[in-house]
Amino acid sequence: MENYVYYSELLKPSWAPPSWIFGPVWTVLYVIIIISFGFVLFKYIKKQYKTGIFLPFFLNALFNVLFTPIQFGLKNNFLASIDILLVLGTLIWAMKAIWPRARWVALVNIPYLAWVSFATTVQLAITTLNW
Repeated sequence: MENYVYYSELLKPSWAPPSWIFGPVWTVLYVIIIISFGFVLFKYIKKQYKTGIFLPFFLNALFNVLFTPIQFGLKNNFLASIDILLVLGTLIWAMKAIWPRARWVALVNIPYLAWVSFATTVQLAITTLNW
């Protein structure tokens, strides 16, 4: 509830989504992430994929998990902006790294890429508006 209050009190651009949309969107995205990233992890553990393929997926998951504690725990919009840029960058890197080996992994992550791209613009706007 405290996170909802904090988010509701921030200045946001008019095109920011309502807070209730985040739960359903992330539920779908986490299913995609678990399946596709899990596939990459499985292949890495079986030594079928090298670290260069696994690393961007690992970093993306790490930065994704760190966003909520940074944004809502620390209440630090600037660090949250840096973090979400890292989420976006590592996702693009991961999709590019996996493309030659398992194109379906890159393709299934297009909705995740679309949402993170949009969320990045929202977060950057929130950071600017609340500076």
